[in-house]
Amino acid sequence: MTLLAEPAAFTADSARDALEEDIVLGRLHPRQRLTEDELMARFGLKRHAVRNVLANLELMGAVQRKRNIGAEVRAFQAAEVVELYALRELLETRAAAQIPLPVPAQSLQELIGIQREHDAAVSLGDARAVFRSNQRFHRALFALTRNPVLEQAIEEYARRTHPIRFGTLAQASYRERARQEHWAMIEALREGNRAALTDICARHLIPSRDAYLAAERARHGVAPEPA
Repeated sequence: MTLLAEPAAFTADSARDALEEDIVLGRLHPRQRLTEDELMARFGLKRHAVRNVLANLELMGAVQRKRNIGAEVRAFQAAEVVELYALRELLETRAAAQIPLPVPAQSLQELIGIQREHDAAVSLGDARAVFRSNQRFHRALFALTRNPVLEQAIEEYARRTHPIRFGTLAQASYRERARQEHWAMIEALREGNRAALTDICARHLIPSRDAYLAAERARHGVAPEPA
């Protein structure tokens, strides 16, 4: 791991968040080792705190621990990626089908406010702010279901795909596509168009899945799939 030490004071929670962002934004790559000594130096934490950070990231599905190797950024087999995204599509389209329509004006305005933050982050090319505002947007969107169990399931499986998503967050074209799709979701909510909302929610997941699968094929020297 080649990331330099940072001067800011970290807690275990903020160190976990920083590593989560490093993974999502592609600063740390699948299969990259995370050594306790380097993390202690970077975050100024004791060994037990670093171990707790790694344990939390493992529970989130972002890190895996291997015998005689230690912790490393989680890598996925192609079949796992396909299965995870199929489950996310099932959950998120189910949520789109459950949102009571029409959406109250105040709720819609709150979602628009979050999306304007996302717009600004995309415009600035601030990948970290894009990631965090994107999280806020989807939490607010799926909170409209008024189904906390479904919201929690969506959040959990979105987190599990963090190591998969770096290929799209790193590219401006993908960030712009996501931004436009967010506005399409808002418009579908405004119009009460459930079919459009469900369709956009399903399509919204495809780029990150396909980008990861393409990167894995390239890593193994496999020819790209035909368009």
